[in-house]
Amino acid sequence: MSRSSRSGRTSLPATVVLLGFTSLFTDIGTEMIFPLLPVFLMETLSAGPAYLGLVEGAANTVASLLKLASGVIADRTERRKPLVLFGYAIASAARPLFALATHPWHVLAVRLTDRVGKGLRSSPRDALIADAAGDRPGRAFGFHQAMDNAGAVAGPLLATLLVASNVPIRHIFWIAVIPGAIATALVALVREPRPIRLPDASVPNDLGSQASTKAVPPEAIYSRTFVLYLGVLTLFSLGNSSDAFLLLRARAVGLTTAEIPILWAVLNLSKVVWAALGGHLADRIPRARLIAAGWLLYALVYVGLGAATAAWHVWALFVLYGVFYGLTEPVEKALVRDLGPASARGRVYGAYNFVIGATSLPAGLLMGGLWRALGPAIALDVGAGLAGVASIALLGWDVWRHALLRHSRQGNGARPPR
Repeated sequence: MSRSSRSGRTSLPATVVLLGFTSLFTDIGTEMIFPLLPVFLMETLSAGPAYLGLVEGAANTVASLLKLASGVIADRTERRKPLVLFGYAIASAARPLFALATHPWHVLAVRLTDRVGKGLRSSPRDALIADAAGDRPGRAFGFHQAMDNAGAVAGPLLATLLVASNVPIRHIFWIAVIPGAIATALVALVREPRPIRLPDASVPNDLGSQASTKAVPPEAIYSRTFVLYLGVLTLFSLGNSSDAFLLLRARAVGLTTAEIPILWAVLNLSKVVWAALGGHLADRIPRARLIAAGWLLYALVYVGLGAATAAWHVWALFVLYGVFYGLTEPVEKALVRDLGPASARGRVYGAYNFVIGATSLPAGLLMGGLWRALGPAIALDVGAGLAGVASIALLGWDVWRHALLRHSRQGNGARPPR
């Protein structure tokens, strides 16, 4: 066993650790600003709720398209790190400029620039983590997601503390430059793993080739198993609307306005714990089964919130909702690693991130339309139903996928991916 393989079982690679702390500080800076942005936009700049929707919709669309494009670019260059560094640097430099906004369109411009940075970095960063993870991708992505969620806890709490200390919102936006600068500096310290050039049967994928650095044709990158997986993921994502609807439901059940930020912090704390545990499980239990279990748990939470009648129901379900995130976010990224060759990881992560981002708008419109027309209980039940159907489809996909793998690998002794 190689030294890297032995160390991979006892400690995370330095690349994964540095990128994890990068996400921690990036999310601290982002979440210091994001909860205050609606108030700033509507009360300071006199914009309406529709304009807020335009800002977020446009920002998410730009990020989704660039995640797809950046994955392609990352595979066509010898190194992924420069694109990751550039993406973090753009976002970190742009984000505090909210403090200079005097018109609503200024906020739109800064938010779009911030999301350009996110779109440029996300897919090559995921590919970089997958490259460095060795035979423990679940653990690596679990750590990264846990650090990301920890930033989502610390950022709002820090912003709340500053607001309580009567620090003006524009000053808070400037303070957010500090964690952003730290995040960018950490990326600069990352050492990119060398490209894999020899076949590595310990980490097989659905194409039967882990290592080729030659040009990979699109029909090989987007194999039948990968395309069908994206189809199942799309089905689930159409029922996975913004968590803002869940906060709206919590408010309707009886939580006070002051309790909502605390509820959000509790959710993110649950996500921190379960992202790390889910990542560990992803290296021991078949990944598709974990994801299907997470989607079923999502359905349970949605049905529960639709039927909730007391505040304690909401608190319990939000803690459970963190388990869903832990069983899906890092595990899905570990599974995507199995579905394409190393030389095409930017593109497969680009396609994966694009599907999740591109479905956010129709998912929100579907949930919002049902919420308004038929009420929150029906809307949440529909989301749960889509998640339930998707989980069954994912289990069927996994059976079919492993049947194909067994058929194609008869006699070669290769271990099927999880």
